[in-house]
Amino acid sequence: VEGFRSWVELDADEAESRAKEHDAERVRLQAGSSRLAEITQALGRNAENSATATDLIKKITGASATAQSRVNQAKQERTRDDEFVAAQAPDQREEARAAYPALTARLADHRPVRAADCAASEAALSEDLHRRIERLSGQLNGHALNLTQHMTAVLNRWQELRADMDVSVDSRADFLAFRERVATDDLPRFESEFKEQLNKNAIQELAGFNNWLGRQASAIDERVDRINDALGAVPYNPGRYIRLEKEPTSNQDVAQFRSDLRNLTNDTLAVDGDQYSEQRFLDVKRIIERFRGRDGYAESDKNWTRRVTDVRNWFVFSASERDADTDLEWEHYSDSDGKSGGQKEKLAYTILAASLAYQFGLEWGVEQSRDFRFAVIDEAFGRGSDVSTRYALDLFATLGLQLLIVTPLQKVHVIEPYVKSIGIVDNPTGTYSRLQTMTIEEYRDRRDRPRR
Repeated sequence: VEGFRSWVELDADEAESRAKEHDAERVRLQAGSSRLAEITQALGRNAENSATATDLIKKITGASATAQSRVNQAKQERTRDDEFVAAQAPDQREEARAAYPALTARLADHRPVRAADCAASEAALSEDLHRRIERLSGQLNGHALNLTQHMTAVLNRWQELRADMDVSVDSRADFLAFRERVATDDLPRFESEFKEQLNKNAIQELAGFNNWLGRQASAIDERVDRINDALGAVPYNPGRYIRLEKEPTSNQDVAQFRSDLRNLTNDTLAVDGDQYSEQRFLDVKRIIERFRGRDGYAESDKNWTRRVTDVRNWFVFSASERDADTDLEWEHYSDSDGKSGGQKEKLAYTILAASLAYQFGLEWGVEQSRDFRFAVIDEAFGRGSDVSTRYALDLFATLGLQLLIVTPLQKVHVIEPYVKSIGIVDNPTGTYSRLQTMTIEEYRDRRDRPRR
């Protein structure tokens, strides 16, 4: 309080009243003077421009600092690149400069225009080159595998080359040298010999083989004729006889094989020329390879060889029952379907007799023979009719077969007229069997002897 000199200095209400009056006066003066308003607006705009200028100065300062930093970085990178280039050998620098045109063409529109872009271009180019290298490496590996497979085929074909050549890419020069030697030296020298071997040896051997097969087929005709002679001597049914017949098979493998052999060995169809010789060689090679068994087809080729070279498969056999007086066919048998039990039995015995006659090569009607025609028939005639049994035994006797017949006792009376000795087997104790043999006369004497 001591610092104030009058009450007026302490009268706050009075001071507030005067301030309000002054503000009201200022407002009144501003409202009444347009020049003062313009000055006020100008001051406001100047303040805004000042703020904008301040912001721009800050941005320019920041951009300048950034640019300076980039300049410094670029200088450092330039210095580093210059040092890297200077550190390389002169010949390496020349080699790199020689690649500039190819590099420029490869980058095309992506060629960097700033030092900062070089690193990205380098990375992209490096990645692209790696992809190309991997792709080319894969192709190279494929070519290498294909090459080694062909090398393996060559060494498998010419085993004697294995002593000097192996399967590897590094041996490519050896294989090329072998090919050159064959093409320039061996092939012309052996060409004439090849044709001679093909025409005189391979074809002649196939012709001989074909003739041999033909003779075997003709032998079947002869044996079938002999079998039919025997079958014709034994009545199959009253007033009728049975005869074997054969026709060419419809099997395509057999037909094609016989056709191929005829075409290869028929000189009347031969023509001159390398093309024909090459085709004939391929045809011979195809047949020989199937005889030997191709890789992956060994089993099927084995079955094919057995099928086409067994002349019995060249024909389809059947039986024809014919009238003994007119020789007209009464019935044709290709199988036993639809036949009665008795017909099946007689047909089965006929087939059995024909098979034995074919196997032994029997000659019916010969007074003396050195053939041993022994056959064992187990469980024979056990369920068959007496008529069928007598037909079979008459047929076997006509063919001159020596038989060992194992049959139940109830069939002995049917078989008795056809045998010279009998062996009776029994097992009274159940531990071991006994065999008692006797002539048919002894058997009849014991059978007819009165029982005591």
